[in-house]
Amino acid sequence: MLGLVENHSLTHSTPRTAAFFDLDKTVIAKSSTLTFSKSFYQGGLINRRAVLRTAYAQFVFLAGGADHDQMERMRAYLSALCRGWNVQQVKEIVAETLHSLIDPIIYDEAASLIEEHHTAGRDVVIVSTSGAEVVEPIGELLGADRVVATRMVVGDDGCFTGEVEYYAYGPTKAEAIEELARSEGYDLSRCYAYSDSATDVPMLKAVGHPFAVNPDRTLRREALAREWPILDFNRPVRLKQRLPTLSAPSRPALVAAAAVGAAAATAGLVWYASRRRTTAG
Repeated sequence: MLGLVENHSLTHSTPRTAAFFDLDKTVIAKSSTLTFSKSFYQGGLINRRAVLRTAYAQFVFLAGGADHDQMERMRAYLSALCRGWNVQQVKEIVAETLHSLIDPIIYDEAASLIEEHHTAGRDVVIVSTSGAEVVEPIGELLGADRVVATRMVVGDDGCFTGEVEYYAYGPTKAEAIEELARSEGYDLSRCYAYSDSATDVPMLKAVGHPFAVNPDRTLRREALAREWPILDFNRPVRLKQRLPTLSAPSRPALVAAAAVGAAAATAGLVWYASRRRTTAG
């Protein structure tokens, strides 16, 4: 349907393959972490003013128009904001509101691609700058086989310290899928990758079949120069309405990084904004 090839059955002699998906604005229409801000407010984690500031951050993310200094200020703000959050409480809030917040903003086109890749025998891996307390449940909702996400430090009291232990962005995403390729036996030359952001050029370059999805201006120039296919996703749909067979994977998702990322997700936007100002095509 969307240019997929190699739809053969896997055998013992055939190298394994995978499709790697960025999450925000590639599989879902908004920022996964910032979408939960109202739920975090209702759970007592943030105040009303913080809700307004994260709403602004969501707008900036969707518009793609912030400069580096603006994004750095927002990253620092959110880093301080999530310090002291109880990890279990965050997990419970995400679980309670996942379907109502995330299900309606999943792109129909992305859900179709996930289904096509699974039908072709490929693993589906979500690779996101957001934290795993947010990304892992979304991955399960989508039926992903693996999840790579940002991990933040958790103190002995079970709360976030505000420090980032593993940051899944830019080159580190490419390193993560290369590590997965070694451990899982993926042939990256036959794998697929999808992203909307120039920050993910290293990940896209690491596979044989890169796709730019709803690309920002820098990634669009890069894709045109490299003759990468460009896809436009614009139809959010509830999974239950269009893919009743889409379910959790047959084996537990591999969580390469395992903590929430309000600060870390926004730090990814900082890197994105900086690249937009400094990268030419």
